[in-house]
Amino acid sequence: MSDPGVSREKRISNEGLARLEKQLELGMNIKAEVLQQWVRRYGDDARELLKKYHRELDD
Repeated sequence: MSDPGVSREKRISNEGLARLEKQLELGMNIKAEVLQQWVRRYGDDARELLKKYHRELDD
């Protein structure tokens, strides 16, 4: 169950970013187009994860 006071948008964002990080941890070969979608949806938070796992995108 989610913490009280956490907005649905923030909770979904955290869950989505956790999913992305898990995929990156596992070394999954994610196409650049799909990574771009993550960045469009989650912005700088997604960019930071990509940088952490050496999967930075060219803009």
